[in-house]
Amino acid sequence: MRLTLAETAGFCFGVDRAVNMAYELASKGCKAVTLGQLIHNPTVTEDLESKGMRVIENPSEAKQGETVVIRAHGVKKSVYAELEAMGAEVCDATCPFVKKIHDIVENNSAENVPVIIGGDPIHPEVIGICGYCKGGYYIFGSADEAEVFFKENPSICEKGIIAVSQTTFSQNEWKKIKEKIKIYCTNAKIFDTICSATRKRQEEAAELSKRSDCMIVIGGRHSSNTVKLKAVCSENCKTFLVERANELRTIDFSQCTAIGVTAGASTPSAIIKEVLLEMSEIVKETTNLQVEEVPSEAMTTEEMDFSAALEASLSSMSTDQKVKGVVMGITPTEIQVDIGRKHAGYIPMDEYSADPTANAAAELKVGDELDLIIMKTNDAEGTVMLSKRRFDAQKAWVDIIEAEEDGRILEGTVAEVIKGGVLVVSNNIRVFIPASLATERRDEELESLLKKNVKFRIIEVNKQRRRAVGSIRAVLREAKKEASEAFWAQAEVGQTYHGVVKSLTNYGAFVDIGGIDGMVHISEMSWKRIKNPAEVMEVGQEVDVFIKALDAENKKISLGYRKDEDNPWEILKKNYPEGTVIETEIVGLTTFGAFAKVIPGIDGLIHISQIADRHISKPQDVLKVGDKVTAKITGIDFDKKRVSLSIRALLEPEATEEVAEEAAEEAVEAPAEEAAE
Repeated sequence: MRLTLAETAGFCFGVDRAVNMAYELASKGCKAVTLGQLIHNPTVTEDLESKGMRVIENPSEAKQGETVVIRAHGVKKSVYAELEAMGAEVCDATCPFVKKIHDIVENNSAENVPVIIGGDPIHPEVIGICGYCKGGYYIFGSADEAEVFFKENPSICEKGIIAVSQTTFSQNEWKKIKEKIKIYCTNAKIFDTICSATRKRQEEAAELSKRSDCMIVIGGRHSSNTVKLKAVCSENCKTFLVERANELRTIDFSQCTAIGVTAGASTPSAIIKEVLLEMSEIVKETTNLQVEEVPSEAMTTEEMDFSAALEASLSSMSTDQKVKGVVMGITPTEIQVDIGRKHAGYIPMDEYSADPTANAAAELKVGDELDLIIMKTNDAEGTVMLSKRRFDAQKAWVDIIEAEEDGRILEGTVAEVIKGGVLVVSNNIRVFIPASLATERRDEELESLLKKNVKFRIIEVNKQRRRAVGSIRAVLREAKKEASEAFWAQAEVGQTYHGVVKSLTNYGAFVDIGGIDGMVHISEMSWKRIKNPAEVMEVGQEVDVFIKALDAENKKISLGYRKDEDNPWEILKKNYPEGTVIETEIVGLTTFGAFAKVIPGIDGLIHISQIADRHISKPQDVLKVGDKVTAKITGIDFDKKRVSLSIRALLEPEATEEVAEEAAEEAVEAPAEEAAE
């Protein structure tokens, strides 16, 4: 049997904060009450009551001298006024994410600006949010409810409404409601207020349930986020919601080979551990297998066998404690260090560095000081297992967090292309870059980035899950903007550049000339007629280009590629004056003569009168396409781009002037360009 424990199971930040505040009051012996259940978990409520912290439903129930603890779900604004009038001491444990919604509603709503709320109308959090609305408010639990309301109340839709959601609302349902709002309410201002922890928890639960035979959701049955988790998981597999471990005995696990476990944001770690212990017993009873202990360092964060999950949850080792150690000795398997304690410290070689090529024996010497993290203390043996690799990772993680705050640019290598984006490794930290932010243009292939060094900015950090999201596009666009400003400050027609072909269209090619793209029109690619730019250029090709024209207002650059020295008419003028005899090939026949290739890009006309030393009815009587003939250039008109040729001139050198003039006049009637067509 295999069990996967959700990474985000248990208290979220807001719940953890509220519970800690309540227990701190209890530990100090303060007389305190909670205004409603502090969180939606009966175990926590019962435990607080056992410590003398009773639950009240109205401020008036508080006695003189009692501190009133505001629940994590928050309360109406009027409740604060009531408590202040009573002179009651208040401990505000409202979740900061809920407080943020209060501020949004209070600062943006008005008598003529109603509020749309996605959530459960009887949930205390939603009731509290309503208390900050300055005008009307409307609560929807589903997209269908919202659509019916909008259709029946078109006048509301015309107002400048604002929309928020309960922090623990279903992410999928909120997405559907937002779509309805955008359709019916053109002046809506929508705020995404689902707690990030809730969003991640639901996404993780959905993914986990897809690869499990059944899911166990641990939490209170009245907890909104727990109920939502059950709904999310139920779409993919059989799902059970349990509040306590003893409820597991009513579930048949005999047909399950993969079990997923998650827990609501209001579920204490003690309950999760209790459930895991009970699962351990059930596994032994149903499979007759012993639970083999697996070292925590061998586990993955996403999926582990049951014994490893249990070990991870119940571990009491002193971990994540930072110490300094002095190298005392190095063996092939470990590094011996002194950490200033009675225990002997050692670093397993696989905990020395994340770089598999690192050589501790070559890099370290006795006396070197290292920053380390305690992984495991063995009091019986008097040893402490330490890790330099994990300290380095923590330090790198701090750098990632700081990079998000100060906006610095980081560098890393694209290690993997995955569904939805790429993974970049920077200082041994994996950063996810979504596909939409990985390249400058959406049509670029992600595979082209693999193994490349890239620069990026951190745009989002999930400290709880140690995950970071970055953007390569942000850095590329900044660099492009800087390059553009520098380019336009000095750009002039005629400047030459060595560039790279970025893309081809049916009308030309776009060339990167140093962070700026210019276009080479198809007519500027070759002196010959071409039908497709691919005949001359290919993506990735390095080319020399020059600026033909600049449109500073629209930031457009026209580039030239073909060179004057390659102009066939210039070559003709330089190397083939009138009177030159050439070997040529017949490329076309007409009623008035034959066209022959003079040089690449230029065809000349051999008038019918100049084909033979006798009268012929039609050129086909003497010539056919492909014939090789010797001809003399008898005339060139550079303005009209025409060349006259003669075979007869070589046969009759003493041809009369009249015949020559007749041939020249008739040659004018047939432009050389027709041969190419």
